[in-house]
Amino acid sequence: MDHDTFMGQVQARARLDSRGAAEAATRATLETLAERVPAPLAAKLAAQLPREIGEHLRRVATAPDQPAGGLRMSRRDFLDRLAQRAGADVAKAAYEARGVVEVVGEATEGAVLERIRQAMDDDLAELLFAGSTGPA
Repeated sequence: MDHDTFMGQVQARARLDSRGAAEAATRATLETLAERVPAPLAAKLAAQLPREIGEHLRRVATAPDQPAGGLRMSRRDFLDRLAQRAGADVAKAAYEARGVVEVVGEATEGAVLERIRQAMDDDLAELLFAGSTGPA
């Protein structure tokens, strides 16, 4: 999947009103995800995405202060970081993140995304990897 197709899918899936909003939701989701998961998993996922999109994962996963195993954070902490990056309330940011993760799943090999899901606490994995029909 190329960059434009990916962003178009995010825009449609998350019901966003512009390509810029899709870019922002993607950046916020992937940067926050990269903070949470082990750096090698973030790098593997990044390698399967278009370069511009994968860069959101790489930039955070390779930051000097980023623990190699990812930051341990509660669901609330993850959502707060996500919402802050997205410039949205928690419910809207969570809904958009689910859309981004769904498109990432379609754009990549399922094994890497499944390993990322397994690296998360169950409540956070449920939030990000469960389908959704609208803002929570």
